[in-house]
Amino acid sequence: MARGKVQMKRVENPVHRQVTFCKRRAGLLKKAKELSVLCDADIGLLIFSAHGKLYELATKGTMQGLIERYFKSSRGAQTDQPIPKEMQATDAKDEINMLKQEIETLQKGLRYMFGGGAETMTLDELLVLEKHLELWIYNIRSAKMDIMFQEINVLRNKEGILTAANKYLQDKIEENTVIANFEPVTTNIDFPLIIPDQIFQI
Repeated sequence: MARGKVQMKRVENPVHRQVTFCKRRAGLLKKAKELSVLCDADIGLLIFSAHGKLYELATKGTMQGLIERYFKSSRGAQTDQPIPKEMQATDAKDEINMLKQEIETLQKGLRYMFGGGAETMTLDELLVLEKHLELWIYNIRSAKMDIMFQEINVLRNKEGILTAANKYLQDKIEENTVIANFEPVTTNIDFPLIIPDQIFQI
């Protein structure tokens, strides 16, 4: 059966959006690797998720080497120098500041949810907190489903063991029943029953 055409628009359901992101990201990385192997190409791929998480792929060498090569080729012969260390330090500081701000927002959100802080949150902070909560709920549900599947497999194994034990016991019962149903050995010689009279005398 042919799949329907997917509309190219933002997935509204956050759980479906996260699942779509994970599947398509994996497919994109796989295609990049295949292209590199088939065509002997150097490929560098950077992906930032909606939550700011970085995913990268460098098929040959390192991502830093590919970025330096990109800058050399895009700026021409006059820019033979690698990326300045000052620029690298600035990027690292920006990332640290962004992570600090995110941690602060999450801590504030936790205090807000549990009633430990009297401060109110801004709309942007609430949106960030909402995104994180959606991601946490998705991760919790995934972990719960994994545990449930493991428990189902354990129960299925127990069912198989009990079924085998039950069959073994039924076979044993049938075997014993067949032995018990054999007729007693009889002969043609009559032995009359003789009981001495003294036994019944009082």
